[in-house]
Amino acid sequence: MSKQASLGTALITGASSGIGAVYADRLAKRGYDLILVARRVDALKKLAEELSARDGVRVQTVQADLIDAQDIAKVEKLLRDDASITMLVNNAGTATLAPFAQTDIAAFQREIELNITAPTRLARAVLPGLLARGKGAIINIASVMSQMVQPGNTVYGGTKAYLLHFSQALAQETTGAGVQVQVVLPGATRTEIWGKQGGTTLESLPAEIVMETDDMVDASLAGFDQGELVTIPALPDVGDWQRLVDARTALLPNLSKNKSAARYGVNS
Repeated sequence: MSKQASLGTALITGASSGIGAVYADRLAKRGYDLILVARRVDALKKLAEELSARDGVRVQTVQADLIDAQDIAKVEKLLRDDASITMLVNNAGTATLAPFAQTDIAAFQREIELNITAPTRLARAVLPGLLARGKGAIINIASVMSQMVQPGNTVYGGTKAYLLHFSQALAQETTGAGVQVQVVLPGATRTEIWGKQGGTTLESLPAEIVMETDDMVDASLAGFDQGELVTIPALPDVGDWQRLVDARTALLPNLSKNKSAARYGVNS
C-alpha cells in the first residue's frame, strides 16, 4: 500500500530519462504511485526499482513506442481502465531542428505523430475518467520554441504550438470540473533530444540559456501548485506573457467579418 494512496497514480510518458525521469522522481517523493512509459525497458525498470524502494510507492512500467499503433492503444486502455489514475504527464517527444528542405520527411512525420497525435490520444483516453471522478490533472510538455518563428524550427515549433493551443482550449472546456490542465514551455534544457537529424546540438548553445532538467521540473511543479495554466520556467516576469495573451485577445473582434478590410481595396 502506498503511503499517500489518496494522491492516486501519475502516468508519465518518456519516463526513462531526462524530463520524464525527473517528473517520476518528484511525483514519487510527493507520494504518487506511478506508471512509467517509454521504449527503453531496462532504464524504466531500474528507475522503478529505485523509486519504489525509496518512497514506498507502487511503480508499474510499460514498454511502448507511442507512434506504434498497438503500443499507443495499450497505453490508452490503461488510461481508460485504471480508475486510480489522477495525473497524465504528456512528456514524450522529439525535436528535429534542421532545415526543412534538407531533412527526411519521415523524420518530420514521426515528430508530428509523437508530439501531436500521441498526447492528443492519451489526453482523450484519460479525460472522461477524470471528469467522472471530478479530480485529476493533465500536464503537457510543450516548448518556448512554440513562440519562435525561425529557420530550422518549421515543424518542431509547430507541434509545440499545437500543444499550447490544445491545452489552453482544453482548460476552458474543463473549467469547474475538478481537472487541472497545465502546459509547460521549457527553454533549452539539458536532455537527450539535441543534435538529432544533424540539427542543433546542446554544445552549440550559450551556457546561460541551458537549464538543468531538475531546475526545469521543479519550477514546472511549482507552477502547477500555483494553479498556472501556462508555465514558462525561465520567464522572470509573468506579465510579459500576459501582455502577449492580452494582445491576442484584442485581435479577436476584428479577425472575422463579412467584408474584407478596406486596406485590400477589393470592396466596391
